[in-house]
Amino acid sequence: MRKVEQMTLEQKIGQLVMCGFEGTEPSEEVLRLIREKAIGGVIYFARNVRNVEQVVSLSAALQEAAAASGQEPLFIGIDQEGGMVARITDGVALMPGAMAIAAAGSLEEAYQAALICGQELKALGINLNYAPVLDVNNNAANPVIGVRSFGEDPAKVAEYGVKTLQGLQSAGVIATAKHFPGHGDTNVDSHLDLPTVPHARERIEQVELRPFREAIAAGVDSIMSSHVVFPAFESQKLPVTLSKAVLTGLLREELGYEGVIMTDCMEMNAIAEHFGTVEAAVMAVEAGADLVLISHSHDRQQGAINALLQAVRSGRLSEERINRSVNRLLALKEKRGLYEPAAAVEVKAVVGTAEHKAVARRISESSITLVKDEAGLLPFRTEDSLFLISIEGAVLTQVDEAVDAQLTLGSALRELGAQVTELVVPLTKVEELKKELLSAVRYERQVIIATYNAYLDPAQAELIRELLALGKEITVVAQRSPYDLLAFPAVSTYVVAYENRPLALRSTAKVLMGDSKARGKLPITLSEGETVLAGGGSR
Repeated sequence: MRKVEQMTLEQKIGQLVMCGFEGTEPSEEVLRLIREKAIGGVIYFARNVRNVEQVVSLSAALQEAAAASGQEPLFIGIDQEGGMVARITDGVALMPGAMAIAAAGSLEEAYQAALICGQELKALGINLNYAPVLDVNNNAANPVIGVRSFGEDPAKVAEYGVKTLQGLQSAGVIATAKHFPGHGDTNVDSHLDLPTVPHARERIEQVELRPFREAIAAGVDSIMSSHVVFPAFESQKLPVTLSKAVLTGLLREELGYEGVIMTDCMEMNAIAEHFGTVEAAVMAVEAGADLVLISHSHDRQQGAINALLQAVRSGRLSEERINRSVNRLLALKEKRGLYEPAAAVEVKAVVGTAEHKAVARRISESSITLVKDEAGLLPFRTEDSLFLISIEGAVLTQVDEAVDAQLTLGSALRELGAQVTELVVPLTKVEELKKELLSAVRYERQVIIATYNAYLDPAQAELIRELLALGKEITVVAQRSPYDLLAFPAVSTYVVAYENRPLALRSTAKVLMGDSKARGKLPITLSEGETVLAGGGSR
C-alpha cells in the first residue's frame, strides 16, 4: 500500500471520486479516469451487467487497468440491497429486501442473507455494497425508501441494520450505512428534488439517529450522506451532503465516527439542480465527505476532479484536508484486502448455489404477511376459478430496476395447480382500462387484485373501491408497499408480498393456495381510522 506522502496531488484528488460508466466492458472514458486521474473506484448499475461471468471479467479488467498504470486498487461498488433494489438478479441468490427480511422476523437470517450476498459479490470482484438502508420508514407517503427500510421502529431498524452490515463485512465486503442521518420521514424523492426533515433535534436523536449510532458502535466501514435538509442541525438550506455542521460537526465530532463518509450520487436533482454537480463536489469535501459519487456523466466526473484540484491550488481546500480523506480511503482498501492478490475462485461454487438460494427462499416464504382475512377467503382451492388483475410494476425511482415480468402472480399460482384467468395491466394504463376491468370481473366470484404502490396511485385505489361497491369480496395482494391498504381499508382480505420479484410471487402463491403458512409480521403500522393493524394476522 502506497503512503499518502508518496502520491501526487492529482492522484490524491482522484482517490476522492467514484465514477459510473456505460457498457458491459470498460469504456475508454472510465479507463482514462483510472489510468490518468487515479479515481478511487467505480459503481456498477444494471447497464454494466450481462451475466455473472461477464461481471467477473469486468471487475478483473478494471482492477488490471489500475494496477498496470501504477494506481491504487479500485473500490468496485454496487447497490445490491436485495428485493426491489438490486443490480444483479440473474445467476445469483437474490435475497429479499429489507422490509421483507424484517417481516420474516429472524435476526440470524438477516445476517445470513447479508453474508451470502457479500460472499457472492466478492466472488464477482465487487468489494463495496451500498447497504444496509438504515432509514426509519415512518412516513407512509415516502416515495423512495418504503420497503427498502427495515420498518418504522428505530430499535428494530438498528438491530437488522447491524446484523446486515456485520454479514457483509464478515464476507470481506465493505458495508455502507445509508442515508445519514435518515431519509425515512420524507415525502420527496431526492433523486427528483430537495427534501427536508423538519423535526426538532430531540425527535431526530430518538428516531433517525438511533440506527446510525448503533452501526457506528458496530464498526460500520462507511456511511453515505443523504441529500436531505435537516434544519435542526444546519441553519442554511444545505442538504446533509454539503453541510459541514452535519458531516463534520454531528457525524465526525459528536458521534465520533472515524470511518469513510461517502456521498450519494451527486447527479441527483437534489444536488445537480440546486447546486450543480461540479461545485457541489468541492462543497461536499469541504463539509467532510471522503468519497464523492458521480454515477453517469463523464463531463461532470472530469469537471469535479478538475474543480477539486483547483480548490486545493487556490487555497480553498488545504492539502492536509485532502490527505485526511485519502488516509481513510487507503486504510479501508487495505482493511478489506484490496491490496492482496485476488484469490482464485470457482464462481459457480459460490454464486447462485442451491444452498444460497434455499436461504433466500426460506426468508421469502417466512416474510409473506396476511394482514387480515375477515371473510375467510383463504386459502384458495385448486378447483376454484380465480380471476386475477395484476398491476405490472414500473420503475418508480432512479434506484429501481425493471423487474422481468415473465413471471407474474398468475403464473406462480398456475405452477401450484390453480385455475387462474389473469389480466396483466401496465401501471400507466389502469385508469384507461378501468371500465373494461370492471366489466371483466362482473360475474367472477373469486377476484384477486395484485397492486403495486396503490397508495400512491389514485387509479388503482379507485378501481378497488368500485369493485367493492359492486359487492365483490376481493383478495388484495400488495406486490410492493404494505401501505396500499390505507387507500381501500374496506377490503376484507389483504396479503403483503413486499416485492414483485419472482421469488416473492412464488412465496405469495404458496400462501394463497395453503401450501405455506403466512408467518410474516408487519414492520410498519397501518391505521384505518380507529383501527390499527400491526404485526400481521387478521383483526
